[in-house]
Formats: sequence, structure tokens, C-alpha cells
Amino acid sequence: MSDKDTISMQLVREALLQTCPAGAPDAALLARAGIDAGQLDLPSARVGADAYARLWRLLARRCNDEFFAMDRRGLRSGSLAFIARSAMAQPTLGAALDSMLAFLSLMLEDLQPSLVRQQSLAEIVINEPSDQPRRAFTYFTFWMIVHGVACWLAGRRIPILAIDLRCAEPPFCDDYRVMFSENLQFERPRTRMIIAAECLELPVRRGDEELQRFLAEAPGNILVKYRDPASLARHIRHQLLGLQPGAWPDAEQVAGTLHMSVSTLRRRLSEEGQHYQGIKDGVRRELAIAWLAEAQLGLGEIAERLGFADGSSFYKAFRKWFGCNPGHYRSLVTREESTRDG
Repeated sequence: MSDKDTISMQLVREALLQTCPAGAPDAALLARAGIDAGQLDLPSARVGADAYARLWRLLARRCNDEFFAMDRRGLRSGSLAFIARSAMAQPTLGAALDSMLAFLSLMLEDLQPSLVRQQSLAEIVINEPSDQPRRAFTYFTFWMIVHGVACWLAGRRIPILAIDLRCAEPPFCDDYRVMFSENLQFERPRTRMIIAAECLELPVRRGDEELQRFLAEAPGNILVKYRDPASLARHIRHQLLGLQPGAWPDAEQVAGTLHMSVSTLRRRLSEEGQHYQGIKDGVRRELAIAWLAEAQLGLGEIAERLGFADGSSFYKAFRKWFGCNPGHYRSLVTREESTRDG
């Protein structure tokens, strides 16, 4: 099994925190899921997404809760099926998200989600009655359900522009960045996921047979199919993030550093559904939204850093990428920061 089909053992440990709180984790339960309990404390250990999916289903049945007992009410067994079935009856992804979030708001007590439309951006906001933030795992399990079902309904990955979280950054969150977004911001005023509003207009076209296949494979299919590519594409992306855009190598130079031919590089990336120019564009988008969150950088300076000829070119590119202008995105992000500081 390749790394891209596995997840960190850290997620297994997190899932067991409240479902096995009285003592040592249930070795027999882990064995039924296909997980070696002896590897629980190994920092680099990974498990197959299929094994984690089996554990998820076993814990859900044991607790009668598909949310790992992380809410005072929780999600009784069958909630995911109900969410997916009711959402797929909606005409658009926006209507489906409204349906999903309404159900989750009704069922959960500690997390109260809603969909907020902000011109060309949309936010899935988690309102919380408690002043004390939850564990990062709690929030990301919520995003796994909502974003995973949304991607399945649309038949494609819904790009995430950013995720803000009220909690502190956990010691390990590399898998979260692979599954959701490189742009994770911790200790923010509220927890939310930001996507382009145009995604809300995507049609929903799913039938009963597709629903049964989806549920039979969940959540393993969510963990693997709709996350960002790992492996070679992500390795290259990390290399680019360590350089200024003006110093990015061309494909021939990248292939040379990886000790492979350009044709091999292109073939390997194609197998992952990627190409080098697309990776560069993706990193440029990541940098744009990260730098826009830094109020001290002007739009002209950001455009120059990203390698654009002028601010107008950056403006046009940003609108093409995200469906909104960079100033609107910045105002949305910095307004949250000023609210917290005030």
C-alpha cells in the first residue's frame, strides 16, 4: 500500500481518546480493524485508509455515535447515510450544504454550523456555545464529513481556500494539510472553511446505487479520493514553497534534482493527475492567499513577489482562480482578525 493510501497513526490515537477513555485501547477492537495495537505509540507509524474506515465503523457501532463521542449529543449510527441521502435530493451543492448543515446543527449540541455567503466567497462557519475551543481532531472530523460528502455530491474535489480554527495547532497536522488545505490558520476567532461561492452552483447528480457504494466505502473513500495528492506532486510543491517564485526551476531542472528524465517526471505526475505547471499555479495560489492574510503586505508587493508583471495581472489571475478579487478576500480575512483583537 502506498503512502497516499495511508494516514498517520496519530488519527487512530485521536479517535480512541474519547471512545476508549477508561484505560488502554481495546487491542481486540483494533485487531478487528486490522490495526496493530503495538504500533500505536510509534511516531512514524501509518495505517491503511481502509483500516481506519473499519475502525470508524466499529467505534460508531460501539458508541452509537459516528462522531467519536466528541459532542454531548453526537451523531447516532446512520447519520452519515441520512445526510448523504437527503443532500443528494437537492438540485445544487449550495442547497445540499444547507440541508447537511441544518441536520448537523439539529443533531449536535456543541457545534452549530451554518453556510454564510460573502459575495464571491462562501464560508462554512462552526458556531460554538462554549468559549473553550475543541480539539483539532474534532473540527477536522467535522470537515471530513461535510467536505467529503460535498465532494462526492459534486463528483470532484471542492477546492478549499483556507480553514481557520479556534484551537492551537496540534503537534501533528501534516495529514490534515494533505486532506484539506495547506492554508490552515490556528488560534483564530472562529472555526470556518472558505470556498469559492461558484462551487455552490455545481449540480448534484447522484443515484441510489452510487449512494450505496459511497456508504459501503466511507469514510475510507473520503480520506483518500478527495484529498490533495501526496507523493511526488506534494514533494515538488514543498520544494517550490521553499523558494521565491522568481527562482522556481523549470521542469528539466526539477527532473535533474530528482535524478529522472523529463519524460519520466511528466509520466509520474500524470499518474497522479498532475502536471508541473499546474503544481506551480497551485503553489502561487497558496502563497497569494497566505500573503493576503498578512495585512502589512500591499497588493502590489504581493503581485511582485508572485512574479506578476503588475497589480492588474495579479488581480485578473486571482479572480480567475477564486472568483473574487484579492481585496475582497483580504477584507474577509482581516475583518476576522480585527474582531478578535477588538
